[in-house]
Amino acid sequence: MAMASQDAIKQLSALMDQVDEPLKSTFQNMHQGYPNETLVRFLKAREWNVSKAHKMLVDSLNWRIQNGIDNILSKPIIPADLYRAIRDSYLIGLSGYSKEGLPVFAIGVGLSTFDKASVHYYVQSHIQINEYRDRVVLPAATKKYGPHIGTCLKVFDMTGLKLSALSHIKLLTIISTVDDLNYPEKTGTYYIVNAPYIFSACWKVVKPLLQERTRRKVRVLQGCGRDELLKVMDYASLPHFCRREGSGSSRYSPGADDCFSLDHPFHQQLYSYIKQQALQQDFVAPIKQGSFHVDVPEPELEGTKIVETLASELHNIDDRNGLTHSMNDLKIDSA
Repeated sequence: MAMASQDAIKQLSALMDQVDEPLKSTFQNMHQGYPNETLVRFLKAREWNVSKAHKMLVDSLNWRIQNGIDNILSKPIIPADLYRAIRDSYLIGLSGYSKEGLPVFAIGVGLSTFDKASVHYYVQSHIQINEYRDRVVLPAATKKYGPHIGTCLKVFDMTGLKLSALSHIKLLTIISTVDDLNYPEKTGTYYIVNAPYIFSACWKVVKPLLQERTRRKVRVLQGCGRDELLKVMDYASLPHFCRREGSGSSRYSPGADDCFSLDHPFHQQLYSYIKQQALQQDFVAPIKQGSFHVDVPEPELEGTKIVETLASELHNIDDRNGLTHSMNDLKIDSA
């Protein structure tokens, strides 16, 4: 397999040497000095099929060019009150680093409302976090912890997940499609914590639809997952919703420990970075208010089937059960 993998990397690298200069330029922004590692990500996403990986990568590079992704970190969401509203309604943040130096991103799935701005703003914010992760966070982690760190861990907090989440499926599908097609294999492990019954029911129907490669990455933890997560990260890097059993809420955690808050150091640094990049380009075009529109590719067949199955299952779940049942019947993954 090792020999076959090296051959696939060489073949894909040779194909990339033949692409036009604009694609080569945006590829440099994508790989950040680690082209082979980037080729491996796309090969993994296409089960090491060189031609399919090549098409996926070229499509992604064209998407970057057509949508100005290389410049998205110079497009601040303004005014600041709007950006704060987005942060309060799309709960995501960097809580710290694993013992191996991988960034730990926390996502408040259950309590994100996505109701303070248009879809375009949420997609813009998501892509900006992706790009900041790849251009700033991961290179800094590589320099500090070494060797090359190209992936992160994600902790999904399901606190507050309800049937109303069905209304968010379209936006979440857009975000997922952007990630799947343009940022493949950037997450090493997905940890699910504070999962209510409604997640248990949905997971049972969605899990069989996932590729084996993806299923292996997902770990559903008991309760807030603190004890299991402490095996891979220090207490200081735990997301705030994992620090105490029964702590209860993603949204209302206090102060600087709340990595979702715009006041958290990560979001302060991110927003300051984007504004600084904008100022450097201000001589070309003044900063304007308005969302940065990004074309989203059609989701892959697997993703479409998952969404349809999930929507169907949510419709079938009794609302009362979704609020009152526990996860007692969910087998916890200890792999």
